[in-house]
This record gives sequence, C-alpha cells and structure tokens, in this order.
Amino acid sequence: MSTPTIDLFLSEIAQILLTKDGSKLQSYLILEPPLPPQYTVLTTELRQSYPAGTEAQLEGKCKSLLPEYDEERVEGDGEGGSWTAFVTFLVSYFAFLRDVDAGRLVETHDQLKSLLNQCILALSDASMGVVVLPTVVSLSRTLARLAIGLDKRPELVAHLTRRESTMVAGEEAGERVTLVESSANVIREGFKKCLSERSGAASGITADGKPEGRRIGIYLMSNLCLKLFFHCRKIRNAEQIFGNIYQQSPPLALYPASQRVTYLYYLGRYLFSNNHFYRAQLALQSAYTQCHARCPKQRRRILIYLITSNIIVGRFPSPSLLRRPEAEGLADKFLPLCHAIAKGDLATFKHLLDLDHSNADWFISKRILLQLRNRCEVLVWRSLARKTFILSGFHGDTSKKAATLNIADLLTLATFLEKRARLPPDQWTDSKTHFNNSGRQHTNAIFIRPTDRDPAPPYTDPDLQGAVLPSSSNPTLITTPELESILASLIDQGLLRGYISHKWLRFAILGSKVRGALAAGFPNVWATISAGAGADEEVPGWVRSGQGKGAYGAVGGKAGPGMVVKLSGARPAGAPPL
Repeated sequence: MSTPTIDLFLSEIAQILLTKDGSKLQSYLILEPPLPPQYTVLTTELRQSYPAGTEAQLEGKCKSLLPEYDEERVEGDGEGGSWTAFVTFLVSYFAFLRDVDAGRLVETHDQLKSLLNQCILALSDASMGVVVLPTVVSLSRTLARLAIGLDKRPELVAHLTRRESTMVAGEEAGERVTLVESSANVIREGFKKCLSERSGAASGITADGKPEGRRIGIYLMSNLCLKLFFHCRKIRNAEQIFGNIYQQSPPLALYPASQRVTYLYYLGRYLFSNNHFYRAQLALQSAYTQCHARCPKQRRRILIYLITSNIIVGRFPSPSLLRRPEAEGLADKFLPLCHAIAKGDLATFKHLLDLDHSNADWFISKRILLQLRNRCEVLVWRSLARKTFILSGFHGDTSKKAATLNIADLLTLATFLEKRARLPPDQWTDSKTHFNNSGRQHTNAIFIRPTDRDPAPPYTDPDLQGAVLPSSSNPTLITTPELESILASLIDQGLLRGYISHKWLRFAILGSKVRGALAAGFPNVWATISAGAGADEEVPGWVRSGQGKGAYGAVGGKAGPGMVVKLSGARPAGAPPL
C-alpha cells in the first residue's frame, strides 16, 4: 500500500538530520494536540499500512529513507545522518501516534515515558546526540505536565496503588515509587546524558563563552527533575542532582535567565528544607533579583521562602518590599510574627504559629510552619532577655562591676507569658479569667469544681497504668535550670555575649564598658549569623563564574562530600618529605 505522507515525512526528517537542525527536528516530532491536519493523515496511513506488530517492517521503511550516519563524512563537510538509536526512537514515535488514546491518560503516560526513554538513548550519541536534545526537552516537559496532572486526579491512578499493594503482599515493602517520581527518574537519565558530555573543551565552554554540545540542556533537564521531585515531596532525591552539577557543570551565569532563576529557586528550597537558612537566602535572593518584574507569580513564590529564610536569620522584610505587587497579602502573614519576635512576646508568637490560627493552613501548605516555630523561638527568647535587661537589669556604673541581668526577673516575665499563652487571646486582658494580668491565679478559681457533666477521663493503655504522666490541664511551667539552659544556648550561638553566674543567678555582659551594655551583650542577629557564615558565601550546588575544577576534582579546588579525590600522585605513608 502506498504511504506518500510517511515517505514525505521521512524525507524531510532526513534533510533535517543532514543539516543537524535540532530545533526544526523538534518542531516535526510533536505529540500534544491539537495536531496539524497532515498528522491526522500520517496516523491514518500508519494504522492501515503498519498496524501493531509490524514494527520490524516500519523500521525497515525508516532505514531505507533516512541517510546513514557516516563519521568520515561528518568530519569532512559537516553533514549528519541517522543512527541506530534514532531509528528505534522514530519507530517508537510512529507507534505512539498510531496507538495513543487521549482518553486513557495513565496508558498514555506509560507510552510517553517509554518514548522518552528511547529518545534519551538517541541522545547518547557523541556526535549526533545534540540534534535530538530539543526533542528530549520537549518530551520531558510533556511528560512532566501529564504526570503532575495525573497526580492531581488520584482516582485515575488508584488502581496502580492497589496493584503495587498486592504485589508486595507477604513481602517486606520498601518505599513506594509514585507515578510522578518514576517520571522524574526517566527525565533524570536525560540530565545525566547532558552532564556527561565529553566532546569539545574540557571546561564545556565554547570560545564565545557559551555551553557546548549537550551541556546546553543541563539546567533545562535538571529543573524539570527538581519540579517533579518537589511536587511529590521527594526532596532528598534532589541531592544527587545538586551534587553532580556542583562537580561537573559550567557556571550557572552562562545559561539564560529563566533557567538560572528556576534552578536557584529549587536550590534555595532544598537548602531551606535542610535547615541551611543563610545559604538558602543567598540562592533565593539571587533568584528574586534576576526574576523579571513581568513574572509576579514566580516572584511571589520566591519571595515567600526568601522572607521566611531572612526572618529566621534575623532580617525582617521592609515596608517597601511588602508593598510590591508580588507581596500582596504577605504582610498579614509575616508582620505580626516579626513584631512578636522583636518584642519578645512569647505568648503572641506561640498563638500566631498555633495550628488553630487562621494562618496555620497557609503556613503548612507552604511547608514553613515548623521552621518558623522551631527556629524563630530562639530569637524570641533573645528579645525577651533584652527587654528584661532594659526594664530591670543593672546597666553598670563607674565601678568595675559588669552589667548584669537577674535571671529571676527573666523567669518571672517568662512564666507570665507562658501562662498567657495557654489562654485564648480574647482572655489575655479579661480580669474574669483564671489568670489576671499579673500572671497569678484568680481567687475564684478555687471554687471551680468538676461537675457530673464533665467528660469521662481519657483512655489509658494498660501498660501505663500507675505511671506518672504529665497533666494536660496544668502543664509544668519553665524552671530556673531550663531558663539557664536557654541562656547558655543563646551564648553558644553568639546571640548573647557574656557568661552565667549559677551561684548568683545572673547573666553578666562582657565588654559593656567599651561598647555599652546593650550593644555588647545583645549583638545584632543578622550580623552574627552572616559573620559566622564566612566571607566567601559559597553555596554548594551553585557553580559561580570563576570557579573551576581544582587539583582534587572539586569545584574551586575544595574537596567535599561525594567528590572524587585523585590519589595517583600520592606518596606512600611514612615517606620522607621531598
């Protein structure tokens, strides 16, 4: 049977391969509807002349019309041709057009994943692989969109979960690989092919300062992988991507702004999730600065984590920043928290980050609630100690006595705030509550007795019968040893400067005669943390301009986790010095 449309399509592909025009090849190998009318004719010819099971004949058709790749000819006049892996991919592409059913999304996803696998194999060719790079990127984007779309419709993939549960029945089940994660793993193979490019200069950079060969796709592919890993919350899988890029990639500055911004956003998110907040704000700040003002949605995503990281390291957002279009509504979320931290208001701080607060769902959806809770409480205690010192501390005089803070005064104020935190905010100033404004229990509380309508006591496990359990109705308040431990931790972190006299229960400030008690005893949080980070501000995973591979195979000449140390020139242990 005559197949004029297939013949014409293959002849045009052949011309594209001869000119090695990757962008044009990608414009021909399209999948997403709506497809042009000629692709409908092409699909009809495939179903009539090459039905399922005739892939061998279809492969022979492709080989007969595509020029074979000749390495000597390539070196001579620069012409290219087809290679075995490309022909196999092209057969898979035709089979996809012939068999795909847009109404069966899960099966379409599996077919598309298989097609992308074949395309990545074609990408492996040292000389001609770069021609299919735009096609690999296009297929990867399509697969990522389809995987995320399916993940948002769990009823379509429920049978996959049930099937996996049946397969592991009676066996020790490992961590389940989700549909999104499996897609990311396929795309990651394409990323590895781009990163392992060995042709051209050793630096991977052309004479005009651009990435060479398949290295062009390093950040395009890595960003797609990171998008999927973060979507399915498998952030740990991103560690390998950042480590490989840090060791082998050309500088990030050589790539387009869109790729730089996306990569730095995910790098900042990764560092944030691993509690490296100072490094996270460096990456996020660069991403926010480079993100175009015409992209408010992207700038807002970056800004949320940038503000959170900076609050944790002691820098609060300015009013001008919160007035920007992309920051709409963020002032209501973050400013009350900043005020509570600055004032040392422990009760308000705990209320703002309570699970019952109106902003709790938003903080949880952004995955920043626990970081704000755990990391910012340290700053609240520092501010509380500072406020107590201003109110009742000994600021020093003409004698040689050091400025001191009475720990008992701090304990009184902390106890009052903890008692207040256990009440609803509308009762904080109500004299009819069990605790009045002085923090002491109201006299009427002694007349309150349980009634018959009180709920039954909670269930207690038989193994715990007779055990002494903490009372939820009257939890213990902070004690002097606990408060001393908090102050010692603040001193160790550099947020307080001085020492604790356990005998006299006082915090003594060092250097108050020279710099003043407040400046000496309560150093600026941001200045302390940034000074501890060092002057180079190196961020693992971020290859900056001027960083090259050092003597040990590491970026910038510094060895680190996962890096290869070459010992070929090492001398035996115990050998005399040269």
